[in-house]
Amino acid sequence: MKNKISSIGILGGILMIYYIAPVVSLLFWNANNAIIPSVMNEDVISAMITSVGTSIVSVSISCILGIPLAYFLSRTIFRWKNIVLFVVFLPLVLPPIVSGMVLLTLFGPGSILGLLAMSSGIELTQSLVGIILAQVFVISPFIVIATKVGFDSVDEKLEYTSRSLGRTKIETFWKVTLPLSMRGIIAGIMLAFARSMGEFGATIMMAYYPRTMPTQIWVSFITGGVEKAFPVAIVLLVSSIVVILLISILGQEVRGSYAPY
Repeated sequence: MKNKISSIGILGGILMIYYIAPVVSLLFWNANNAIIPSVMNEDVISAMITSVGTSIVSVSISCILGIPLAYFLSRTIFRWKNIVLFVVFLPLVLPPIVSGMVLLTLFGPGSILGLLAMSSGIELTQSLVGIILAQVFVISPFIVIATKVGFDSVDEKLEYTSRSLGRTKIETFWKVTLPLSMRGIIAGIMLAFARSMGEFGATIMMAYYPRTMPTQIWVSFITGGVEKAFPVAIVLLVSSIVVILLISILGQEVRGSYAPY
């Protein structure tokens, strides 16, 4: 048994090394002396603000729309449930560039929605709106799937007990189901935010401007090569880690203070 555990540990360790080694290599890249000038660059600062701001908005929208859908899928049995789940998974399996093309057919300048928005003075592409539309399409499945797993883990007997004690269905959801599902919800938020910060394919199709961090990295790479792109990549790496750590800490505080009663 110990030999089997050791073998499993070795295989898992190899994968962990494969995860960590490229990050360490990035941190020790010989272009590190250009990190500070890159951070102070106006384009990089603008890209950082755009990425963080749109990611927060996109994750918020995904939570507002995705958590109710996850609860519905978890607690309702209906004929077309597998089809709905297939639709939820679809953005995850589509190549990012294809996702961008699909969104352009719906929101692009030549589409009905695009023309209606333009007549109202709203740009659905080449704008912050375009970035958010792309991000929500790509990241919302993470919220729905992780939250559904969280809801599935809650024993429905606890909800029935809460209802029998006089709580309404809404009160039971807020006081019992949601707190017990918080671990899954926070996991979904972390995955969605990380994916949003790194989203490139669909975003660049919907909005080359304003630039997000991944788009800025690509522009730096094609104009100045790896040496120019890598410092910007480190900025994205560090900013993503910081935000995810903040979400994790906040999640621990929420789980500690938001206990069901």
